[in-house]
Amino acid sequence: MTKDEQIQEILTRGVEDVFVKASLEQRMKSGKPLRVKFGIDPTGKTIHIGRAVPLWKLRAFQELGHQIVLIVGDFTAQIGDASDKLEKRPMLSAEEVKENLTDYKKIIGKIIDTKKAEFVFNSAWLAKLGFAEIAVLAEIFTVQQMIGRRNFSERMEKNEPVSFREFLYPLMQGYDSVAVKAEVEIGGFDQLFNLKAGRVIQKHYGQVEQDVLTTQMLEGTDGRKMSTSWGNVINITDAPSEIFGKVMSLRDELIQKYFLLCTAVSLPKVEEMKKENPRVSKERLAKAIVARYHGETEAKKAAEGFESAFVKGAPTEFVEIALAGREVADALKEKGIIESKSDLRRLIAEGAVTKIETGEKMGEEFLKTAPVGKYRIGKHRFVRIAV
Repeated sequence: MTKDEQIQEILTRGVEDVFVKASLEQRMKSGKPLRVKFGIDPTGKTIHIGRAVPLWKLRAFQELGHQIVLIVGDFTAQIGDASDKLEKRPMLSAEEVKENLTDYKKIIGKIIDTKKAEFVFNSAWLAKLGFAEIAVLAEIFTVQQMIGRRNFSERMEKNEPVSFREFLYPLMQGYDSVAVKAEVEIGGFDQLFNLKAGRVIQKHYGQVEQDVLTTQMLEGTDGRKMSTSWGNVINITDAPSEIFGKVMSLRDELIQKYFLLCTAVSLPKVEEMKKENPRVSKERLAKAIVARYHGETEAKKAAEGFESAFVKGAPTEFVEIALAGREVADALKEKGIIESKSDLRRLIAEGAVTKIETGEKMGEEFLKTAPVGKYRIGKHRFVRIAV
């Protein structure tokens, strides 16, 4: 692929909008390394493949020699971005954010070369802003602009509360662009207002306005937007068998979009696969996604394990769970098998937790303790519990 072809793929594949496209294309063709910014708030302990879509765009920029500036929103995570929320996002404590950050750099390193990227925390400058500076930033925007945002207007129509604190988030994200002197910012399409706010604030401070590239939003396993809050996610740190099983449970109409956003399969091949049987395409997709994060060997094992479990009826791959005095729910959550205790309680109520050796369906006691053995949790999760 030539440099021009790489640029065109960056600007089009899985892209929702580029603002301003002519400017960004010219900048990229000039050969001058650009400062490409991406901000991510550690609102959870891992990253799902939907949030990874813009990270892969960053990698494409990095491969062309541009400077990646990764802003970890340790400060903004405490405030909470309301961009994609139809209800008020709760504030996180500093302790919760610190706990979520434990493996963030390592996880992001699965996608981009963190040794070559600038890896910064926005508390370094946002925590120092005083009321005078915040008032100046607030003066740049109007209340009408804020309440005109779709999610805010819908909440207000339903008489649901909108915190003034939520209005401050775009100001902070925009100020991040000033702090790092961003020339390009990447984000999901739901971030468009915040990304454009960066342009406005940069102009106020006399900086050249950043160009903005937004990626398409990815639906989760239930067809809604992929969101940790809804538990419909495929995390990039999930076990290979878990990723494979979740992909195989996707709706057929999402196959092409997942190929486009979540794999590096060429566009002509993606187009060709429209003619395939959906199950065959889905198996290719599952292997491609597992291989992307865990390697070809694990992808092959996951495919064989799925075939054995759901065609021949006997799973071959289990996640090892050592209780070591902990409750079962806590141990499963730590391994990423469940999202929460309530998630496990729901699966138990649905009769979806089974001891494989006996076929026995587990009851509420499974939340706390369980005999040593092999268990199926939901459709695609298999664990071996040891004391």
